[in-house]
Amino acid sequence: MTIHIGAAPGDIAETVLMPGDPLRAQWAAETFLDDPICVNRVRGMLGFTGTWNGHRVTIQGSGMGMPSLSIYANELIRDYGATTLIRIGSAGAMQSRVRLRDLVIAMTASTLSTPSRGMFREMQFAPCADWGLLSAAMAAAAAREVTVHAGGIYSSDVFYDERPDLTEQLTRHGVLAVEMEAAELYTLAARHGARALAVLTISDHLIDGGSLPSEARERSFADMIAVALEAAFA
Repeated sequence: MTIHIGAAPGDIAETVLMPGDPLRAQWAAETFLDDPICVNRVRGMLGFTGTWNGHRVTIQGSGMGMPSLSIYANELIRDYGATTLIRIGSAGAMQSRVRLRDLVIAMTASTLSTPSRGMFREMQFAPCADWGLLSAAMAAAAAREVTVHAGGIYSSDVFYDERPDLTEQLTRHGVLAVEMEAAELYTLAARHGARALAVLTISDHLIDGGSLPSEARERSFADMIAVALEAAFA
């Protein structure tokens, strides 16, 4: 048991999927896992462990933003022995060719700041995905005939952005989408020798203003979770 995770030793699997929303963690566990058991309720940040195709999997909510994810990723790796962490979440498209419902698999994650910035000081560390997970996720998406894009994303510190100049430059430089957690996840995985990946569903579009209705989000998120699970155990 840690400060933020009430699971007992052995309750957490080596492979952990991390949605931001704890209720999405519950939905994913009940939809995809066999015999899921709730292993964490601390602060309402739900976590469940079950099996998928015979493999033990934990699905643990991470909260919104890099500081919150950093807490859970640190404890999962250091205290519970997690070795593979895959973020599953929504993102906003920043390129015209990236459409609603598409998947984005983050090769790299740019950011203005993460909780790890104090460690690097003047160094601009370039956090990136685990290649084995990334290539397996691309293959899984292709097999499912899901439209998928691989490339750089932007992990923002804020949800209500007031930097249109920054958005313009990120779009100009080919950044595919914006979310709020992956850069710190990739940094922590590098620090602790774990594998990490972010598989994201485009739910909103920064260019044309489109967004998925609620009923379409569930169907699209199911593709994302299936791809993440298949990549984890490829």
